Amino acid sequence: MKNRIVLISGILLIVSCILYFWHDQPVLLVTGQDWPTYGGNKQGNRYSPLDQINTQNVHRLEIAWMYNAALTKEGAIQCQPIVVNGILYGTTPELNLFALHADTGEEIWKFLPEEKDRPHQSRGVMYWENGDDQRILYTVGSGLYAVNAQTGKAIEDFGTKGRADLSEGLQTNLDHDVSKLSVNATSPGVIYQNTLVIGSATSEGGNAAPGHIRAFDILSGELAWVFHTVPQPGEFGYDTWPKDAYKKIGAANSWSGMTLDEKRGLVFFGTGSPASDFYGADRKGANLFANCILALDALTGEMKWYYQTIQHDLWDRDHACPPNLTTVTQNGETVDVVVQATKDGLIYVLDRETGTSLFPVEERPVPTKGLPGEHPYPTQKYPLKPDPLTRQIVTEEDLTDRSTEAHAFTKERFLQLKTDNKFTPPSTEGTLLFGYSGGAQWGGNAIDPKGVLYQNANEEPWELVMAARKDIVANATEGQAISQGNTLYLTHCASCHGKDRKGSGPELPTLMGINERMAKEEMENLLEKGGSRMPSFQFLSRDERESILGFITRGEKDTISVKSDAITKHAGQLKSDSGFPYVPAYISDPWRRFTDQDGYPGIKPPWGTLNAIDLNTGEYLWRVPLGEYPELAEEGIPTTGTTSYGGPIVTAGGLVFIAGTEDEKIRAFDRNSGKTLWEFQLPAGGFATPITYEVDGKQYIVIAAGGGRGQKMGGSYIAFALK
Repeated sequence: MKNRIVLISGILLIVSCILYFWHDQPVLLVTGQDWPTYGGNKQGNRYSPLDQINTQNVHRLEIAWMYNAALTKEGAIQCQPIVVNGILYGTTPELNLFALHADTGEEIWKFLPEEKDRPHQSRGVMYWENGDDQRILYTVGSGLYAVNAQTGKAIEDFGTKGRADLSEGLQTNLDHDVSKLSVNATSPGVIYQNTLVIGSATSEGGNAAPGHIRAFDILSGELAWVFHTVPQPGEFGYDTWPKDAYKKIGAANSWSGMTLDEKRGLVFFGTGSPASDFYGADRKGANLFANCILALDALTGEMKWYYQTIQHDLWDRDHACPPNLTTVTQNGETVDVVVQATKDGLIYVLDRETGTSLFPVEERPVPTKGLPGEHPYPTQKYPLKPDPLTRQIVTEEDLTDRSTEAHAFTKERFLQLKTDNKFTPPSTEGTLLFGYSGGAQWGGNAIDPKGVLYQNANEEPWELVMAARKDIVANATEGQAISQGNTLYLTHCASCHGKDRKGSGPELPTLMGINERMAKEEMENLLEKGGSRMPSFQFLSRDERESILGFITRGEKDTISVKSDAITKHAGQLKSDSGFPYVPAYISDPWRRFTDQDGYPGIKPPWGTLNAIDLNTGEYLWRVPLGEYPELAEEGIPTTGTTSYGGPIVTAGGLVFIAGTEDEKIRAFDRNSGKTLWEFQLPAGGFATPITYEVDGKQYIVIAAGGGRGQKMGGSYIAFALK
């Protein structure tokens, strides 16, 4: 086997030399010995040609080493590390960058970013080299850092002392200051020659920052080009928005990652919904280039083609995972394709050269009765193949039968909600929402050389009920006098974090005891600039933000009381920069998952699956539940599957490795049958995508066991190898 690896490495070395002279740039070898980019290679295949660990011996895997990435406190990690030349690079929960010996886990160096850059989730880092100049590039807050891969020191001539600003290129023609808004990047970009192309994560409220795609010069950190995801006057797609939308509409961003076709010099990515997520009265039209799969020239930013999957999104159906580039066979001919899985469980297979679908897609009429002022789009796309990964609607037949009580509980709520069409616009009556945190998530997918796609999928409906913002405070207080801080909180915060500040799970965290977890300066910065899904509140005065903080940290104590006739003062100020007149209505229990009385999904299992799909034919090869609830298994309920966050990898050893489930296990499946061949109980949830690589003839599997997402926290990276 070692001789075979040496032979393959030699062949790839020759190919690499040819590519070197063709591109006039170094090309990282893809031998399987390293895992040099996010997704394993620039095509995002998450495939490894290594086969030392295979279906016959995977049961012999044991821990080879562990690295504690959270020395001061435990914290969640979603990072898929990279390995280059036997060195593993990853991030800690605080987004410190580190380098380890990939065979032992011994730390080589650690880099600490500037304190002003507030940590967020980071799913990977980037590597670039030219001779002895070897760099790691990654993001923290609004900072894009370049770090010497050998020493762990900042590259001083990149940006300002090693840091470029991710707000660059966003300010053009806007009527507000982007530098005060939340802009970061949870997923790495891609590097082509000396150009780094990257997307961003923004808030999803009414004053979100623009989601434009930017490119930066690898050597200097200077802005190279900008692609406007909300087109400006004279640009293609401008007429799919109101004429002044580009001045104020944010998001329509690419936050889930990108892939690269080096031969064509094209970068591929998916974009998300425009702000605000569930109400689009001020963005009438199809809204290009939100909810699109796009191909851009990596050196110029010129658009090659686009494919819009959702028009005028009202359901937060971002493209939550990066596209995957592969080659399939149809009608006896090979076709290079882009594969994009979606949050609502669809799979698009597009010709990489033209952006046309290889399988039939129908444009069908959909419901158009929306909230006052809304303009729902009259048609939406329905791919006919492959079949959806998840249910597209819920019927009474789908309701849980876990017990008589569970069925009755869910049926009562089901009958109050609109469930007959996945494109039913949000309403004050309520809808059952698919595609919010279901379908394919940010962990991505894997594709083997035969064109088989391996995708984990979540079956998770949510209840969405909208309310007029001006009514929220009055309904919550029943006309009683409350403090100014409480008034502002109910108006602007309660739709997410609840009237009682207790939140609703990891997506909408509790604010109780927040002063014990976060310094006052951090809270002030978060309210002003926003972060992750949270919008900026800079449209409020500093005194008003201080009032909100006072209520969050102290309740009614020490806040100024106001009379009932002043309760709706702020709720009635529905300026374009302060949010939208309709928001999700749950304030005592915000953002309800559709569950039974015990918190289990309110539909019949499976609640999470792992799927194998032949992209040559569009047919499923197998589908199995992914994850279990041990307490239900003890009751004799067969494996149900759970939600999963983190994706799979596939290897030449015939295996699919994946973690990400609520039962905190990592598993290996037979890629031909879907049979579970190995599983290991992690110390905390592995809500990340694993990697595999080889050092000195030994193959390793590594997963970040960072926990979080409502589970216990972890903070470690764990490597497995054959004993």
